[in-house]
Amino acid sequence: MIREGIGVLPELTCVEICAGAGGQSLGLEQAGFSHVAAVEIDPHACQTLRLNRPEWDVIQADVHHFKGVDYRGVDLLAGGVPCPPFSIAGKQLGADDERDLFPQALRLVEECEPTAVMLENVRGLSTARFARYRDQVVGRLRELGYETEWQVLNASEFGVPQLRPRFILVAMTAAAHEHFEWPKPVGTPPTVGETLRDLMAARGWPGAEAWAQKASGIGPTLVGGSRKHGGPDLGPTRAREAWLRLHVDGKALADASPLPFFGISWTASVIASATAPIARIALPISFSDPEPACSDAFT
Repeated sequence: MIREGIGVLPELTCVEICAGAGGQSLGLEQAGFSHVAAVEIDPHACQTLRLNRPEWDVIQADVHHFKGVDYRGVDLLAGGVPCPPFSIAGKQLGADDERDLFPQALRLVEECEPTAVMLENVRGLSTARFARYRDQVVGRLRELGYETEWQVLNASEFGVPQLRPRFILVAMTAAAHEHFEWPKPVGTPPTVGETLRDLMAARGWPGAEAWAQKASGIGPTLVGGSRKHGGPDLGPTRAREAWLRLHVDGKALADASPLPFFGISWTASVIASATAPIARIALPISFSDPEPACSDAFT
């Protein structure tokens, strides 16, 4: 966070690329940033952003074609650029992967001349395999006049009931960097059940409390479908099995909370039974399409 005296700077503006359906966008909003542009290529995700934040300037565009000169002087350029080039679950092609958008992000830094930059990616980018790549990114930011830091942060240490380590890049002008400090962990996160209890009970499902007690841990990393493969679910087989142990059906995303007549069975066999009624996560935001292409945007 950037502090001036004992207060937090007001009216901060941001341009966000690869905005998806708004996961990072909500965090930026809660941190006090006002979006002057949210850039996303997927039409369903853009419709979702417009539905939930009609006052934002949502730009459906390929980042390659987005020009930053109109936003020169913005406080923050942020984005969750695609992670497959660096993910241990992929081929880790890095700069050789067509989905690597770090070069475009650096171009936009040059065009926007923001006070600060924040880019997030998978922990794989922090490994020795990509040391040279990281040095190139830092070197270019240094040429543009920014002081840069990388750090792996775990979402579970900041109140999120999910095992989600992310590699965060923060770059700032010298004047801003003088006031920057990394956030401190806040301690043990709530469980999945504690977090979603009220949402699961929103439409009168009588099993919400019992389900919440069974969902007594934190979830594995949420992994949604990409433009090349996958779909609106909670991840690959191993991740879905971990969700099932929390009584969450990871094979799909529900459109809403369970209704009062939703069946309940809390015997030990419920975990192993393919036909048992397992609660599905209900997300507290409206989708423009029943199967949004950016289901991982809330991670």
